[in-house]
Amino acid sequence: MEKNLKTSDFYFDLPQELIAQDPLEDRSSSRLLVLNKDTGKTEHRMFRDILDYLNPGDCLVLNNTKVLPARLLGVKKDTGAAVEVLLLKRREGNIWETLVKPGKKMRPGAKLSFGEGILEAEVLDIVEEGNRLIKFSYEGIFEEILDALGEMPLPPYITHKLKDKNRYQTVYAKYDGSAAAPTAGLHFTTELLKRIEEKGVKLAYVTLHVGLGTFRPVKAEHILEHHMHSEYYQVTAQAAETINETKKSGHRVICVGTTSCRTVESAADEKGMLAECCGDTDIFIYPGYRFKVLDGLITNFHLPESTLVMLVSALAGRENVLGAYQEAVEERYRFFSFGDCMAIF
Repeated sequence: MEKNLKTSDFYFDLPQELIAQDPLEDRSSSRLLVLNKDTGKTEHRMFRDILDYLNPGDCLVLNNTKVLPARLLGVKKDTGAAVEVLLLKRREGNIWETLVKPGKKMRPGAKLSFGEGILEAEVLDIVEEGNRLIKFSYEGIFEEILDALGEMPLPPYITHKLKDKNRYQTVYAKYDGSAAAPTAGLHFTTELLKRIEEKGVKLAYVTLHVGLGTFRPVKAEHILEHHMHSEYYQVTAQAAETINETKKSGHRVICVGTTSCRTVESAADEKGMLAECCGDTDIFIYPGYRFKVLDGLITNFHLPESTLVMLVSALAGRENVLGAYQEAVEERYRFFSFGDCMAIF
């Protein structure tokens, strides 16, 4: 492991105007920067050309988590003051851990109302990092109420309003639980996935519920002092078998997104084999890490000094990655959640 890496070693200069604010009309028409992890050489293609880089027998690992429309706008019942509640994690039943704005006035006992009383809530407790435990009360089905009242919890760097909720959702999203989308998957269309399977590439679906810690900046000077957030993951017996067969037959396991990568690397044994499992992971992957399962990665462009840039650098080398990012800036690629894509082989 590289011991003395500093957060500043992963800085790059990103012009504000390259941060994508809206998704493209056609998911697969984003640009694709292909990076050779050994040589650092790059190629510039369109995302649908990913087909040219996948071989029969390869396995694509996709995260089928579904983003909750977890941003609720309401009022404080006693004063009518506006409040914003972001659902982070269901603790039990109707009790959720949340992020509340404005936080200071949200003391235990505070009562809130959303959608003119369709959904009501009470603050129960203040927990770590100032998050609030809130108990909701309502009539009907919580998910349906959330779908009607909630907004997608877009990252802080996206200032435009999302016209269609489904555009912050992968076409294969299945299990509710994320506070943010696994954005590398946003480039795939149902048709493109079909063509990939027709080529003889296997698809394995795993689940990791993405937390907002994804966007938390690394504040420590030395990266090893950074405390990683924990996220829930699940690997089915079928996904484990597909990935294991791919490894045993000498083909490549290519993860779509850093969340799929963190899932398989957390779940694998020392020989890189998987079994059906679930749990919480706070795995932190940075240069020096030896990958047990992953051979290639399809991923978006990440924030400077983020744990995600560190993960990508663990696979392709810090200098190769920063060189490719510099090229992406010069070529005016679109960055972050709704931006363009990078493939590392």
